[in-house]
Amino acid sequence: MGMRGRIGSALAALVVLAGAGPALAQVSAGASTSTAPAAGFVEQARAAVQRYADAGTFSGAVLVTRDGKPVFREAFGLGGRAPDVKASADTVYYIGSLTKQFTAAAVLQLADAGKLSVDDPVSKYYAKAPAAWSKITIKHLLSHRGGIPDWPKFLPLVSVEATKDHTPEQLIEVTRDMPLEFEPGTKYAYSNSGYAVLGYIIEKASGQSYADYVQGHIFTPLGMTHSGYGSNAKPPKGLAEGFDMSTGAPKDAAPISMTVPYAAGALYSTVDDMSVWDRALSADKVMSKASREQMETNQGAAYGFGVQVIAGPKGHPSIRHSGAMNGFEGCFYRFVQDGMTIVVLGNTRPGPVTQIAEELMWLYFGPPALPPPLVEVQVKSDVLARYAGVYELQPGVDVTLSVKDGRLYSQATGQPRFTLIAVSDREFRFPPANIKAEFPPGDGPAPGFTLTQGGAPREVKRKAN
Repeated sequence: MGMRGRIGSALAALVVLAGAGPALAQVSAGASTSTAPAAGFVEQARAAVQRYADAGTFSGAVLVTRDGKPVFREAFGLGGRAPDVKASADTVYYIGSLTKQFTAAAVLQLADAGKLSVDDPVSKYYAKAPAAWSKITIKHLLSHRGGIPDWPKFLPLVSVEATKDHTPEQLIEVTRDMPLEFEPGTKYAYSNSGYAVLGYIIEKASGQSYADYVQGHIFTPLGMTHSGYGSNAKPPKGLAEGFDMSTGAPKDAAPISMTVPYAAGALYSTVDDMSVWDRALSADKVMSKASREQMETNQGAAYGFGVQVIAGPKGHPSIRHSGAMNGFEGCFYRFVQDGMTIVVLGNTRPGPVTQIAEELMWLYFGPPALPPPLVEVQVKSDVLARYAGVYELQPGVDVTLSVKDGRLYSQATGQPRFTLIAVSDREFRFPPANIKAEFPPGDGPAPGFTLTQGGAPREVKRKAN
């Protein structure tokens, strides 16, 4: 089965971290009602994922569990370029930012052991911290509220620099002397840089390398035998080949040293191992109950420690995260109160893993109630012209807004173009993916817009000409 074609998912193109509703204060792991899937779930799930595989946009493994037992477990597409290298449910994938929950867990384990406190200042462990970092605590970094600029903005994952090995200190130095984006603790801004600092702190507090710590204190004790820290010199056995789909046709993903994503995104795993992780978290086998509850509590902007905390469909709250790196994407959704988990790991980027997970969610719980129809308004051409331009969604993924026949259109890198429905002069919607784009008032080209998809809003900035 080939991997030709284009990614048809506006959802996957627009949102790095998917959400499905307003933030919750906390999701309790002790209140599982073990919700059974809706009738016909397996057949519908298989058909839903197969559509993406047939279109050549998804290649990977999918697992849905109930109380840790597989309800739907299948693989689709290829594990590599050779036609006989089929993907399997045992295929290994890099998990990108799903790594962050393991980093958070390592920090909380060390806190349980009395080797650090999440309220400690970063400067206690990082002696070269500038004066501007004096108020940044470990807790701020765990919840992306430290204000440290995100290093991928300055060290693109496709650049020559990203192929070079970096020490944790070198990663931190990329943004160390840059001004903070805001006063620590006052705002949320996703920061891989902050998680690089957390990896460094884990090493200082434990006396081990980050890779050795997560292997010895998480993967091995839990029996996650196909999970670990990535290595360019010795790639893990069974690792899929990553594909770059940014131009619509598959090509080899750009090389990257796994020392670059580091504690923010360098881990690999399988769908089965991620299910083991889910069960261990739910049973408080990873850290103390108090630490796990802190990890899964909204610290602001629907984010806890290394995970999103989201009010899911029809009263089914979820703890989730998505991840992406060169040639790989993944989603991990835990509906703790329902005893249900969804894992989607793939070797195409950009790819539809987020949309697949969302579709499986709705198929499991039953379809959502239909929202009232939108009333489209006419927006003046000079106002629409303010919004036209290229905006950066994430490193390597842009969205181009254009105007034609009195309407605003959106097209992300490697994606088809779709129409945004104007509901006011400044607010536009794309109902199939529950997307809202809101522009600020003013004159001249809009500097950016606020993108919301169910969960927390995020700011998308216009790219410089």
